[in-house]
Amino acid sequence: MQIPIFTVDAFTNRPFAGNPAAVCLLENDLDEDLHQKIATEMNLSETAFIRKLKPGDDFTKSSCFGLRWFTPANEVPLCGHATLASAAVLFHVQKNINSVLTFVTLSGELKARQVKDHIVLDLPLYKAYPQELKEVEELIKAAVGDMTVQDVRYSPDTKKLLVRLSDTYERSVLEQMKVSAQHFLSAEKTGKVKGLILTVKGNSSGKGHDFYSRYFAPWYGVLEDPVTGSAHAVLSSYWSEQLGKTEMLAFQCSRRGGELKISVRNDGRVDVAGQTAVVLKGNLTV
Repeated sequence: MQIPIFTVDAFTNRPFAGNPAAVCLLENDLDEDLHQKIATEMNLSETAFIRKLKPGDDFTKSSCFGLRWFTPANEVPLCGHATLASAAVLFHVQKNINSVLTFVTLSGELKARQVKDHIVLDLPLYKAYPQELKEVEELIKAAVGDMTVQDVRYSPDTKKLLVRLSDTYERSVLEQMKVSAQHFLSAEKTGKVKGLILTVKGNSSGKGHDFYSRYFAPWYGVLEDPVTGSAHAVLSSYWSEQLGKTEMLAFQCSRRGGELKISVRNDGRVDVAGQTAVVLKGNLTV
């Protein structure tokens, strides 16, 4: 069986930046175990599988599809950058005629729409609650050493821990930090953390970014993720509250780096917009 496959760099407008995802277009049902085997073979942080929901569906004309995401290790409930990549394949490669696409996923229905040269994802907004420092002290020390921490929050819905560094730190400090995410696994004693966000306030006077972040998920086999839509479903909620803003520009300062335009809505959702670059088109033989 031949499966059309693409590699798409998400949250960037140029190749070899942003966050790469593999995207598979499934004309027919795929054996359950093959999803994981393909994702492990592709060895990117995420491989997305777009499937038709009913006979007669068409990747160019239909507007609603099933979508699943797999890391090299397991299936995940939400992945922003691979959703952006999936929408890019349908809009830009398959020339899908609809203005809005709906994906049926483990996190409910997600919508993607084209706005000029960006694709806008409609994601759930996840609140992060104050977290007692003592409970996660060892994990935070493993992540930031002796650096000054200004705030610690926990998002129970996503199992992400948000660690805000002191406002005295610039973007460059966050970028240059040497983080050994492998050590998080033994330092995390609660069993409730599956992702760690480091974030600092930006210098948003004028056209700068409102906040910066890095994201680590060794629990899912991803030491550092280049640009993370799902982490911004938590970051958007936090920084919107902190800055008193609903429209924000964010930058995830991994080595590859990526930019996200954020619009917090009043219905408990967030619009996260980004650009994409399709860098590879081919067929997988299984």
